[in-house]
Amino acid sequence: MATNPSSEASFSAQSAWPYVFALPAAVIAAWTWVGTRGGPQPVPIVSAALITLVCVVCLGGFFIVTPNHSRVLVLFGRYRGTVRAPGFYWTNPFTSKRVLSLRAHNVASEKIKVNDLIGNPIEIGAVIVWRVRDTAQAIFDVEDHEKYVDVQVETAIREIAKAHPYDDGQTDANPISLRGDTSAVVEELANELQARLQRAGVEVLEARISHLAYAPEIASAMLQRQQATAIIAARQKIVEGAVSIVEQALADLGQKRVIELDDERKATLVGNLLVVLCGQASPQPVINTGGLYS
Repeated sequence: MATNPSSEASFSAQSAWPYVFALPAAVIAAWTWVGTRGGPQPVPIVSAALITLVCVVCLGGFFIVTPNHSRVLVLFGRYRGTVRAPGFYWTNPFTSKRVLSLRAHNVASEKIKVNDLIGNPIEIGAVIVWRVRDTAQAIFDVEDHEKYVDVQVETAIREIAKAHPYDDGQTDANPISLRGDTSAVVEELANELQARLQRAGVEVLEARISHLAYAPEIASAMLQRQQATAIIAARQKIVEGAVSIVEQALADLGQKRVIELDDERKATLVGNLLVVLCGQASPQPVINTGGLYS
């Protein structure tokens, strides 16, 4: 009964060792029998020749399965099954025995140029680790499973890159960014690839982003934008800290009654403290030779 080629089936192959001894023994026995006939006779010679020919043909049934490899067996166009267990086997000599690796493979995509969610041109690359899960699908459902993986990896990377902004805060449509939420993006990439490679019987073991950057034509402008954002964030923290220090200074002066300050003096003190705390340059002392109100 034929097995459905779209799903792998296990095949219990026979051990080859009995045939290693049986085939030479049959040839030797046939020609020994010819020698005992007392002279050349057509029937014994033809019989021995046929036995020898059959034994020679049977030599084509030997095959070896090495660790982390498999043999996909097809007899007269029908899928018979897959042998995964390492060993030395024999099967019908007219069976084709295609070798398929079960080891993990790495695919390192080249730098792919694509527009992110808001249209910024970026460069992105990924490393994918995969292996064959279903040998029947890998052989029969796609033309070349390795080339199929290469094409689908590039397609999946493009789809993921187009679905997310490069950096945080650039859009509210998708809060997950390529640079800020790498783990979530990698998980999404692995799921997308697994769905695409299901047809080829391939299992995705790991996915990693290997390269992520703005395209060269906008890299300089985006660097300035990132620097400006960082400066604004830093200034905001400095101002928040300065205001807190000024509040604490005024509260301590009032509680300890070091000096009585009216509103105008408080405003002057607050201004001087904020200049000292928030200024980039070192403060310069100013000598006041007159009174506050003169």
